[in-house]
Amino acid sequence: MPKIKTHRGAAKRFKVTGTGKIKRSKGYKSHLLTGKSSKRTRQLRTATLVSASEYANIKRLLPYM
Repeated sequence: MPKIKTHRGAAKRFKVTGTGKIKRSKGYKSHLLTGKSSKRTRQLRTATLVSASEYANIKRLLPYM
């Protein structure tokens, strides 16, 4: 049985926590920041967990994480 390749784009975007949950960073933080409030950009800094509905899809892309 051959090895499964890791999706390299997904590997750069997601990290796995110690308990096995998948962590992701939020979007809408790359450009046009002058029109967004300080509160909004500050909240976009914090990482969050992948939702339960997307968890299986991400695990398929990252077989060894």
